[in-house]
Amino acid sequence: MAAVSAVESPRRTGVLTLNEGSSSLKFGFYAAGPDGVEECTSGEVEGAQPADLFDRIDADLDGARPAAIGHRIVHGGPELFDPVEIDGSVLARLERATAFAPLHGPAALSLIRAAQARYPDVPQIACFDTGFHKGLEKVAAVLPIPKAFRADGVRRYGFHGLSCQSIVHQLGQDLPDRLIIAHLGSGASITAVRKGRSIDTSMGLTPSGGIVMASRSGDIDPGLLLYLMRERGMDAAAIENMVDRRSGLLGVSGVSGDLRKLHAAAATNADAALAIAAFCRSAAKQIAAMMVSLGGADMIVFTAGIGENDAVVRSTICADLDWAGVSTDSAATDVRVVVRVLPSQEGAEMARAVFALTNSANGPH
Repeated sequence: MAAVSAVESPRRTGVLTLNEGSSSLKFGFYAAGPDGVEECTSGEVEGAQPADLFDRIDADLDGARPAAIGHRIVHGGPELFDPVEIDGSVLARLERATAFAPLHGPAALSLIRAAQARYPDVPQIACFDTGFHKGLEKVAAVLPIPKAFRADGVRRYGFHGLSCQSIVHQLGQDLPDRLIIAHLGSGASITAVRKGRSIDTSMGLTPSGGIVMASRSGDIDPGLLLYLMRERGMDAAAIENMVDRRSGLLGVSGVSGDLRKLHAAAATNADAALAIAAFCRSAAKQIAAMMVSLGGADMIVFTAGIGENDAVVRSTICADLDWAGVSTDSAATDVRVVVRVLPSQEGAEMARAVFALTNSANGPH
């Protein structure tokens, strides 16, 4: 890790990144320049108030001040995909986009306002998780509902784009033509990448769709939601709470949405074991679906908290894909798909985007 003083070079800019996730907030401070970015310090906090968070950041920076701040924004709606400086107009569009990501949007807006108050003269840049998926193939982006809804921005957007972009960056010259990225954390998604470009992904209009997650259901029968409204009298708020906060690993197990706790309980708790199995099967099925979109696969990269650290989950998923030549066993024969584990470097990806925008010929826009 570089010293914070590394940003003192005239060719380098100090960039603070703020990553509001579904279970915590991560921050990083980077020395960014035309030759790349270098992490100076980083951290993660849970449940802290903005003032406490910025006090900790300032202490870690030891007197250094950011020249620019990058915010990870989960959903920019149908208008915002590319990194952009946050002004009144952008804030208004972000407010409208909270309808697409009610679990993440309001918290991100609160953090932006707190950062603007703490660092009033520092450019604040929005970096969108949907940006990497901006050019999804039409057959992947379209949702099979009446065409009229498309005018309202109802489509598949895809998320974890900053993570996916960081994987593409890390692979560099080793980037294969057909890549599948399994971002497995509290939120989880599978993305098909052809020659560095996202062509299909598991999440849809919102980050609630796709595979089983910590407390989110992922894809479910829409008839179930109608049943709950009709037979249980549940309204939109109750269904949203169930789908986003009480389902997934937590819902199946009745124990926790944390796979570490589920592994510890699985030997004596059948529902904990079932939740782990459901998560792994869900991920394997989506990886197989992305093989259809790509016409096969050359490499699968596992990333994020679970993807990077849970070898049992990785091997279970790959065992379900043995028929496709996928294996984590170094002694296996007929292995046709390379399996790798790489860190999700969303902060570094944001720092690169912030530096590129704030140091462009025309400055931030």
